[in-house]
Amino acid sequence: MQVKRTQGELKRQRDALQQYERYLPTLQLKKQQLQLEISHQQRARTERENVLLEKQRSAAGWLGLLTEAPEIRQWLVVEKVNTGRKNIAGIEVPVFHSVDFVPAEYDLFLTPLWVDAGLEALREMVSLQEEIRVIDRGIALLDKELQVTSQRVNLFEKVKIPGAQEAIRLIRISLGDQMTNAIGRSKIAKKKIEEADLEEVLV
Repeated sequence: MQVKRTQGELKRQRDALQQYERYLPTLQLKKQQLQLEISHQQRARTERENVLLEKQRSAAGWLGLLTEAPEIRQWLVVEKVNTGRKNIAGIEVPVFHSVDFVPAEYDLFLTPLWVDAGLEALREMVSLQEEIRVIDRGIALLDKELQVTSQRVNLFEKVKIPGAQEAIRLIRISLGDQMTNAIGRSKIAKKKIEEADLEEVLV
């Protein structure tokens, strides 16, 4: 490690170490928050996936009836997915609200009775699929930020802080050596002066 062995550099390294040690807990807290939120989002995804699977199983018995009302597919077209945002450790994560579908316009007298209930059940399934997609987007954003934050934590823990500590150690040793040498030189100089004074007295 190449560092200047001076008092100025010692102060600079001490200040840097202080800054790293002050910033590291903030990074560690952010990392922890991101890990907790990812875990929470993954549980939410599993729960929504299970609800979707249950609805698909329940619908299995009547899905064959769709042949009687093929137009039902056009009423399942998603017009808009409504989402909000929430801030997790400085990251804007999407939050699912609802889905707007293309309006269903059909003759109540000519359309089979099961269409209303069937359409509602199918729309619930599509909504769940869209909610899972939104959760996946959020998890991807959090994962990316966690990766960056983990790299920063590692940089501070394994490079910056040990580097500053080692630089401080080396500078202190060097300054200590310089002081010892200076004291040694001053003693020699003092002795020479005393010898010279003594010679003058004797002459």
